Amino acid sequence: MQGGRLLTVLVCLASTVAIVSAGDPYFYYTWNVTYGTAAPLGIPQQVILINGQFPGPNLNSTSNNNVVINVFNNLDEPFLLTWSGLQHRKNSWQDGVTGTSCPIPAGTNFTYHFQPKDQIGSYFYYPSTSLHRFAGGFGGLRVNSRLLIPVPYADPEDDRTILINDWFTKSHTALKNFLDSGRTLGSPDGVLINGKSGKVGEKNEALFTMKPGKTYKFRICNVGFKSTLNFRIQGHKMKLVEMEGSHVLQNDYDSLDVHVGQCFAVLVTADQVAKNYYMVASTRFLKKEVSTVGVLSYEGSNVEASAELPKAPVGWAWSLNQFRSFRWNLTASAARPNPQGSYHYGKINITRTIKLANSKNVVNGKVRFGFNGVSHVDTETPLKLAEYFGMAEKVFKYNVIKDEPAAKITALTVEPNVLNITFRTFVEIIFENHEKSMQSFHLDGYSFFAVASEPGRWTPEKRSNYNLLDAVSRHTVQVYPKSWSAILLTFDNAGMWNIRSENWERRYLGEQLYVSVLSPEKSLRDEYNIPLNTNLCGIVKGLPLPAPYTI
Repeated sequence: MQGGRLLTVLVCLASTVAIVSAGDPYFYYTWNVTYGTAAPLGIPQQVILINGQFPGPNLNSTSNNNVVINVFNNLDEPFLLTWSGLQHRKNSWQDGVTGTSCPIPAGTNFTYHFQPKDQIGSYFYYPSTSLHRFAGGFGGLRVNSRLLIPVPYADPEDDRTILINDWFTKSHTALKNFLDSGRTLGSPDGVLINGKSGKVGEKNEALFTMKPGKTYKFRICNVGFKSTLNFRIQGHKMKLVEMEGSHVLQNDYDSLDVHVGQCFAVLVTADQVAKNYYMVASTRFLKKEVSTVGVLSYEGSNVEASAELPKAPVGWAWSLNQFRSFRWNLTASAARPNPQGSYHYGKINITRTIKLANSKNVVNGKVRFGFNGVSHVDTETPLKLAEYFGMAEKVFKYNVIKDEPAAKITALTVEPNVLNITFRTFVEIIFENHEKSMQSFHLDGYSFFAVASEPGRWTPEKRSNYNLLDAVSRHTVQVYPKSWSAILLTFDNAGMWNIRSENWERRYLGEQLYVSVLSPEKSLRDEYNIPLNTNLCGIVKGLPLPAPYTI
């Protein structure tokens, strides 16, 4: 305050307008979503652009900033964006998935307003509707620490985003028709690094340049559809420093398995001979490896990279051991000044155990996927809206699955899958994979402690193997073939939140559910009111808004 008035500064940055005040600053963006043509694998195809870019623009924010994005949908079908990893505290209205929001109709716009409250880290955004993610529309999303919060490493020379993903040359519409007709997608056609593919020995334009002797931060996110990708840099170690919003113990790695939906931040020092080096991203756990390269160049050098690429690891035991090497940095501060390790999750009593077993079955001649015998289907009225308007019983039933699945799932029921979880309870969730393929699962609205991953079936006795001291707090966890993974968390964020397979084929065909976390107080202390600009559809279209929550 200055002279009794709020001090406000207006800053213009290209298509961004920043209003900086004595409170948390506001940053305004305008995004135009359109179709375009690109040839990431050499074959021209339709892609989704944001402000003419593929991938979309990097969204650069800081803890507690207010981010306001006016999204204009210039496609020919409804569209939504979701912000993977952002918790949207008290605000599932901004999560951007079909269980919470009506899609933005073609030819219209919608303004998102969210705040990465008490979060830092490396994330990404992408389209959550239909199979739009297969056409692009994704981009990097970083949340920087506030200046007053110490970071457990020196400031890097620069901060770069690396988006890696598998890719199909068929359009998202053709792929959707495959799935709708009961067919599966098969293996991807290629792999991309920041929307481009490269081959050894060809003239590849450098994706990044480094100054000799300097250290750079790279945020590596797997924004793909179904494939675990191994990432490595020719001749360089990667020092892992952050993972999905958590500072971690800083170990050096030659390569990293990045499962679908996951993000790692690493430090790379330009300490080798000044020339070009290949970055390599290759698929894991598929019958045939698919890979690509991108060039990392030392400033002032025109010496080509060596054709001898670093080899990928073999088998998933290596990957499991790498997962077990990841540890929470207990002494580092994250978004708040207090150390991460001041939260002793291992000493909290578990109040409920939910085991989610994924399965694949044929329903009416078509392949479907699900959890615990139920294959989720989206509803015309988003689940959150139906609940908020007091009309849930007209749209879905709560708790159609049990906390313990049948020993053998022989059939799938197709219906909305919504679990009720009591507000502020500490819950154990077991993801059990009975199949021979890799799985990756994500929870919106929260971070959780990934305390264990082991082969076989889970039993209560397996708790003795949990890491109850320094498991990494994150939002996505992989489950290896015929294995299980366990997570622990407190459900203290009121709202409707999506648990989903990050394998988008499986998610589209039902391998997801929603968790309803209701505050009994119906107070603004626990959950925000529905935004006034919310699109209403289905049975709530045209209805007056319910009475707002108060403190």
